[in-house]
Amino acid sequence: MTAEVQPASPPLTERQEARRRRILQASAQLAGRGGFDAVQMREVAEAAGVALGTLYRYFPSKIHLLVAVMQDQLARLHTALRRHPPAGELASERVAETLMRAFRALQRDPHLADAMVRALTFADRGVSPEVDAVSRQTTAIILDATGLERPTPQQLSAVRVIEHTWHSVLITWLSGRASIAQVRVDIETVCRLIDAPAPPGGGDARPAG
Repeated sequence: MTAEVQPASPPLTERQEARRRRILQASAQLAGRGGFDAVQMREVAEAAGVALGTLYRYFPSKIHLLVAVMQDQLARLHTALRRHPPAGELASERVAETLMRAFRALQRDPHLADAMVRALTFADRGVSPEVDAVSRQTTAIILDATGLERPTPQQLSAVRVIEHTWHSVLITWLSGRASIAQVRVDIETVCRLIDAPAPPGGGDARPAG
């Protein structure tokens, strides 16, 4: 069966983009004050100065909204990192520094961090486009930090593992099951995969089966 191709959404007008920006800012402010439960669609609409029906046209649910907030926050972080790129002789050092910068930014607003991560955890297939946007943004941040112009398949695989670990340590920290020191150790440990030598054969071997 051929999968049905959904038509691409038309780009937002300047006015629509400004409205979307207000919605994201209002959501982040509400989440920052009271976390996941403080973000109620009616209150978001009122704070953003839009009709409730308009809000639902942009974001069908609270989960869609908060995952979009996370993508927006990551985009802001990416811009800041490009202005002040990480130091470090090794790619692993640069990636670890980048992720710890991101972690410290989340530390400054733990209620918002908790709301965004909870939304990402609760997201189902209906939120796939928004979740994919978060994943692409995270991958881009990590790849930029490596400074590698042509990463190998092994290094790209390492980036995926680093991304998964980053998400996992965020959850454990937010739930109080990991200290900041443990987060740093875990991040620095997984980032060393970037510097690992390629296996014999160039790392292109595929598993049997």
